[in-house]
Amino acid sequence: MAESTVDAQADSATPSSHDAREARELREALHRYSRLYYHEGRPAVSDAEYDRLFRSLQALEERWPELRAPDSPTQRVGADPQEGFETAAHVVPLLSLDSSQEESAIRRFDERLRKGLETPPTYLLEPKLDGASIELVYDEGVLTRAVTRGNGHLGEDVTANIRTIPSVPLRLRSDERAVPRRLAIRGEVMMTVSAFERFNERLIGKGNDPYASPRNSAAGAIRQLDSRLTAERELVCFAYDVLLVEGDRFRRDQDAFEALAQWGFLRPDRVRVVSTVDEIIEYHRWTDADRDDLDYEIDGVVIKLDDLDARADLGATSHHPRWAMAFKFEPRKEVTRVERIAVSVGRTGVLTPVALLRPVQVGGVTISRASLHNREEVARKDVRQGDRVRIQRAGDVIPQVVERIDEPGVTRGEPFRMPARCPACDAMVIDDGPRTVCPDRFGCSAQLKGRIVHFGARNALDIEGLGEETAALLVDRGLVGELADLFDLEPSALVGLPGFADKSAANLVDGIQRRKSVELRRFLHGLGIPEVGVTVARDLALHFRSFEAIRSADAETLASVPGIGPVMSEAIRDFLTTPANARAIDHILERGVAPIPPEAPAETELAGRKFVFTGGLARLTRAAAKKLVEAAGARAVSSVSAETDWVVAGSDPGSKYDKAVELGLAVLSEDEFVQLLEDAGVEVPP
Repeated sequence: MAESTVDAQADSATPSSHDAREARELREALHRYSRLYYHEGRPAVSDAEYDRLFRSLQALEERWPELRAPDSPTQRVGADPQEGFETAAHVVPLLSLDSSQEESAIRRFDERLRKGLETPPTYLLEPKLDGASIELVYDEGVLTRAVTRGNGHLGEDVTANIRTIPSVPLRLRSDERAVPRRLAIRGEVMMTVSAFERFNERLIGKGNDPYASPRNSAAGAIRQLDSRLTAERELVCFAYDVLLVEGDRFRRDQDAFEALAQWGFLRPDRVRVVSTVDEIIEYHRWTDADRDDLDYEIDGVVIKLDDLDARADLGATSHHPRWAMAFKFEPRKEVTRVERIAVSVGRTGVLTPVALLRPVQVGGVTISRASLHNREEVARKDVRQGDRVRIQRAGDVIPQVVERIDEPGVTRGEPFRMPARCPACDAMVIDDGPRTVCPDRFGCSAQLKGRIVHFGARNALDIEGLGEETAALLVDRGLVGELADLFDLEPSALVGLPGFADKSAANLVDGIQRRKSVELRRFLHGLGIPEVGVTVARDLALHFRSFEAIRSADAETLASVPGIGPVMSEAIRDFLTTPANARAIDHILERGVAPIPPEAPAETELAGRKFVFTGGLARLTRAAAKKLVEAAGARAVSSVSAETDWVVAGSDPGSKYDKAVELGLAVLSEDEFVQLLEDAGVEVPP
């Protein structure tokens, strides 16, 4: 490699071809040495030599900024602080996983898939990593974007921070496998246990409080506004799922998993492909037995259907894919003492007893409070102030009081009783089954705070900065007495309040005003209507197409929407027609809030028709084919019946093809399917 020519070219206005070649060779060498060190555990040069080459490249780039490529190793040291993170939509939604600790649930999951698939399933098993989920996007092989999971649909763009992690490729390798035009992968950013211990030792040495867990430390690191602080932490990123690939094609997850390594990603170890439930259970026990010996945190194992076309057939709910499941480990448990029992009030008015605990570490996390759920649960466990209790983190996340530990000879406190009046507004509470409820929905400050947080949440109006602390501040200072008051806020009323300066006040008010135009489904969810979650809100919006139509619909009309039964429709109708609720909604609309209806489905000759896919498609992925069908106003369904209009058969079709032939249905090849779409005016990508 040539020596640096920075001094020799000091008087030149542009870098020479020699400079450009040297910068390229330095980048390639540093990438190679980094891969050997971090991915293969085979250091090829000393730290001193690596640092020398790094400084040479840094000097070239400082002299000639145009030589600084997006994938340069110098980008790993971090950049100047940002003012905040931009919100970015995910290429593909990052859904959660359905989970259970019970073998019986895993057997039911397997049975459900066997009944719904044409061929017996094969599963890819891997450890369930306990870190911070991230989406990485590569265009023409170069890392262009990294986004946190956020609400699964939108996250924070933390690209500058992720570039500092050595195990994240800034440019994909192409020596073993061609680089796709676009690639989106899902990974987990983590701090190993040993790195976490070293990090906490440094904090304590500086007189700072240590972090509670490796997961918290990793999640906090990737959200630093100063990426140089991120670079100081020993983070790793494991890639485990190909979300989108353009210019390549996989039929099985194990093939995609292999491609991740070929492109230069660090992957989880202990991955196994199995075909029976007994093998899944054996893998779970084996992984759990070695759990404490691993240098990274896991809280279970992930079971994923290996066949990618079959995954597309099974689809997903609004919360989790139907083709995967997390088999969780038994929670870690510890013993502590109940200092006292407090009562919190949620946005729906339900009073919840909460055990305030003497702080204790459970699985690396400090626990100081745990929900006791309701008065019947407290009575059943007979938990009182001063009791010694065993607690656990359910799913290694949510603290729970498992049981009271008897202490013979120790005088116990008085049995706990729920208060007669709401601790937030002093209204007389009422009993609703096992729950205790404050009925003063519009006069209770605690409920208002909860409604504000829900109204501004990511899957509702998505108002940046409208979290619990801000909601409490707005209510306690008398600035917001109902949801509509949010739209009357002025920056001048916020400036000077804790956490608010000129810019932050203006940003919050601007964020609220921009949400006056909001998707109908988000508006419906944000109102906090009983029984109306994200999926039901979407279905209502698609069916009625305006808020006034939903508002004026009777219970029978509401129940006609697929997925909404009589009980749900009555709850929706009661909420919308209760005078106090109706007035509160009117006040919001009077502020200029205008829910936007969803786009109408395309009007084509295929509208309302039903398609079923079987076998492997060559030109289109199964997911892409289904989107094209939906764009035509038709439906992609999973089972063949006499009502099916077309069955699209790819290579190696299964039992759906046989049933289609038996019923005399129209069977299309992939080319015929594409032609049918194009004839109907649907644009099919090449």
